[in-house]
Amino acid sequence: MGTVLIGVLVLQVLSHGLGLPTGAPTSACKDMMPRHAGVQPQPAPVPYTIHTSSRSFQANQPVTVAIKGPDYTGILLEARSGNSADALGTWQIPPANTRFLQCSHNPQGAITHANTNVKNSSTTYTWMPPDGVSNIYFKATVAQQRTVYWLNVRSETLARSSNGGVLLAAGGSSAVWDQGGLLVLIANILLILFFPS
Repeated sequence: MGTVLIGVLVLQVLSHGLGLPTGAPTSACKDMMPRHAGVQPQPAPVPYTIHTSSRSFQANQPVTVAIKGPDYTGILLEARSGNSADALGTWQIPPANTRFLQCSHNPQGAITHANTNVKNSSTTYTWMPPDGVSNIYFKATVAQQRTVYWLNVRSETLARSSNGGVLLAAGGSSAVWDQGGLLVLIANILLILFFPS
């Protein structure tokens, strides 16, 4: 009986340790693959979506991010641009049960879980954009539990908006018009309306 009890305790400690209950390791920053021994990601469809507070971003203006879907216990969340695997921008104070993860030499480059307590659709993350990027998207690995997780959960692409600018989207692509360009457009429309040829 004592041998069985010791065996059960060893298995419990090993399975708990292999699930990385205190968050993703820095080695997961690039591929965002959990290091859960012997466990593969779930196939599509993914039950999670990433929602943002805005479809554009500006310097020094935070963007709020939420993972919508069933409750989850594990998360690795980054902002990226193009095909780069570098984590961009800076995450602000992590919500309860989450913590920063240093990615791409940035101590606040990613957010991961701090424990296996439940997170849900009301858990919000706040991100500050960096200088020098024109488009970003948020990418996550989301785990319902140690053996059930999805890779490559991705938001829509957000475009940088100039201060005071208006973001116009046409045909699936985004363009930013500053106030001067918008005034020229309005002036041309007024000329056409009042002075038809």
